[in-house]
Amino acid sequence: MSEGVRSAVLSALILVLFLAAWQIATQGTGATQQMDPEYAKLMGVTATQGKSAMPGPLDIGAKLMEHLRSPFYDKGPNDKGIGLQILYSLARVAGGYLLAVIVAIPLGFLIGMSPLVSRALDPFIQVLKPISPLAWMPLALYTIKDSGKSAIFVIFICSVWPMLINTAFGVASVRKEWINVARTLEVGPFRRAITVILPAAAPTIVTGMRISIGIAWLVIVAAEMLVGGTGIGYFVWNEWNNLSISNVIIAILMIGLVGMMLDQLLARAGRAATYPE
Repeated sequence: MSEGVRSAVLSALILVLFLAAWQIATQGTGATQQMDPEYAKLMGVTATQGKSAMPGPLDIGAKLMEHLRSPFYDKGPNDKGIGLQILYSLARVAGGYLLAVIVAIPLGFLIGMSPLVSRALDPFIQVLKPISPLAWMPLALYTIKDSGKSAIFVIFICSVWPMLINTAFGVASVRKEWINVARTLEVGPFRRAITVILPAAAPTIVTGMRISIGIAWLVIVAAEMLVGGTGIGYFVWNEWNNLSISNVIIAILMIGLVGMMLDQLLARAGRAATYPE
């Protein structure tokens, strides 16, 4: 049995054991529990209404099938299918991420190729990089005055730094012998960047892009919780307000699966850049 098959079998066994333990732990907890009076007051319900206990995997599976039967329905502002909510989030991530690519990669090339520019911009990068992307949200809402565009701006902010730093590092790490040979052959700076530096730095650049997409997908959920309206982050918060724990768990599962797919797409791009056919 190959290593890949053994790891797949072990993964499946771990999943089965986890689901079985989850089901056993939640068995018989379907009764309504008494809600803390202070918490009930905060949520705007009476303590006698109670809250649903943690659902088991069978309950989650049944609820998931309901969502999958009609994932893109739209019945109003607070009633949209989970597939539609994911598409809203992906659109925002795509917008902010592409803006970050347009800015970060050319600027990273400039920083990596010019020590003078690198030293000049380093203080600004060191100050701006540690700022939480969500800290920009109030300023974005105040200036842009649109929650969707503000979320795109926040995605841009969180995506730009890994790409910028990895691109600059990859470009600066290209072997000097290759660059000197290109100069000896009188290859111009632009052509040198495209034909010599870009192929050599491509794996590092793609690594930065891969890190950025993971951060962007993580941040969009938090941003949508703040701004509301649409998106998978808003879906999570809205279902929590409705005390629908099953829907919250399903949304968390969908967030993880979409994040994994985005990461794998860029991982394939990275392998293609490292080992071109």
